Amino acid sequence: MTIEDYDQVFALWSGIKGFGIRAVDDSKEGISRFLLRNPDLSVVAVNNKTVIGSILCGHDGRRGTLYHVCVAEEYRKHGVGHEMVLEAVSRLRKEGINKVNLIAFRSNLLGNNFWRKERFTFRDDLNYYDLAISEDNRTDFVS
Repeated sequence: MTIEDYDQVFALWSGIKGFGIRAVDDSKEGISRFLLRNPDLSVVAVNNKTVIGSILCGHDGRRGTLYHVCVAEEYRKHGVGHEMVLEAVSRLRKEGINKVNLIAFRSNLLGNNFWRKERFTFRDDLNYYDLAISEDNRTDFVS
């Protein structure tokens, strides 16, 4: 993924019911910062010059993280997500990263089932916390 993919990726995100889009982090400027910090790690799937899937992928030097993993509804269950995950994990391996994490909303049954099939381990032994530093960075959910 490059910043040139942003408009199509944002359109993809905006078309997925329940998808959470952050006002600052997911803006073109926010994604540009993310891609500059994590070059060559994020993945898009393209069909006929149209983005049909995306993964934001980054790492902190120790652990990789997948964000905003999605596939357009009409392309789901055809291996697109699986192939994108394999590619993102391969790119992390080349960076020397040995573990990958992600967050899936509990209400996202389709996503949670996907991650189990991809052999990701559900963790019930920890709590997840976050702190909103910027009040401008609200999350809007696609309805």
